[in-house]
Amino acid sequence: MKKHIANAIWEGSLKEGIGHLTTKSKVLDNHEYCFKSRFGDGKATNPDELLAASHAGCFAMALSLILGQAGYTPDSLEASAEVTMDPEKLELTGSHLILKAKIPNITKEKFLECANAAKENCPISKALRFPITMDATLV
Repeated sequence: MKKHIANAIWEGSLKEGIGHLTTKSKVLDNHEYCFKSRFGDGKATNPDELLAASHAGCFAMALSLILGQAGYTPDSLEASAEVTMDPEKLELTGSHLILKAKIPNITKEKFLECANAAKENCPISKALRFPITMDATLV
């Protein structure tokens, strides 16, 4: 089993406090997160944004794997994820993947088949309990 470790420290009240995130790799090293960045226009990161980054990255890696297994090597896969929060319920309600891909010699049908397989089977998608939608464009 491979374990990935991150640490969060929060100080103060929910609305006025500040948190700091550190990952074992130190890519995030005492990086600030806060209420204002999650529910307003703060300049720090927040858990939802980090989940979106994780989902986009995981999806792109999974798609690269699936394409490789099908005999294709992408020139580029540009993936983003929009994670939506319902602030009234304090509930994440979905993730929408947006993909722009350059893949030589692939048909649109095969591209969509591979993209949908990655959407359904990347480890982050499998961990999420809310709907995942996608717009995929072959450029």
